[in-house]
Order: sequence, then structure tokens, then C-alpha cells
Amino acid sequence: MQRKYNKQLIPPAKHLRREMTKEERHLWYDFLRYYPVRFSKQKVLGKYIADFYSAEAKLVLELDGSQHYEIDEMENDADRTAFLEEYGLRVIRIPNNEVTGNFRGVCEYIDAAVKQSLSQLR
Repeated sequence: MQRKYNKQLIPPAKHLRREMTKEERHLWYDFLRYYPVRFSKQKVLGKYIADFYSAEAKLVLELDGSQHYEIDEMENDADRTAFLEEYGLRVIRIPNNEVTGNFRGVCEYIDAAVKQSLSQLR
């Protein structure tokens, strides 16, 4: 990564931690917070802020609202994913409506992705 963290992104990351979306809060408080593999929320990684990040599993979780399906945002997301993948991180994008409508399925998907990542790292 360019630096361990980009100091200019620390204030916006702190703000995003305090002002999580309802889907981020739901995933954090009802699953990731107590998950056995540690996740951080709103983690500065290079020039980006990841919604959720596990250093141990080398995994980034991004929750996408409807704005992420507009052309400009899709291009930005592709650039962000490519940047993070250059550092050996796997990026998983989850639509907000899946968190709302299929929470158990989302949790099972994340659990499987973490286990897969950890098995590949060992």
C-alpha cells in the first residue's frame, strides 16, 4: 500500500464510522463486530476508505447503494477494486438491498469468502 494510511483521509473515515448507513450498521452490529476473524470498519487503505476490511483474510467488503450502479460510479468502483487487488486484497461488493432482504445469505457468503481466503493464505 502507498502508506499504512493516508493522513488526509482519517477525518472523513472517522466521520463515516460515526455516520454509517443503516445497512453498514446492520452488518457491523449484527455480524462483523463479533465475527471470529477481525474486521475494521471504514478503514483507510492507500487512497481509499474501505467499508470493512480484514487484514488477516486480506478481504475488503464494500456495500453498494443504488448510486454505485451509475456509469461514473461503476468506473470509480472498478478503479478502486483494481487498486486494492494490486496489493493482494480481494474485494467483495454487496448490494445494500441484499443486506436488507437477504441478511442471512450475505453473512453466509462473507463467512465462506473469509474461510476461502484464509485457506489460500495458509
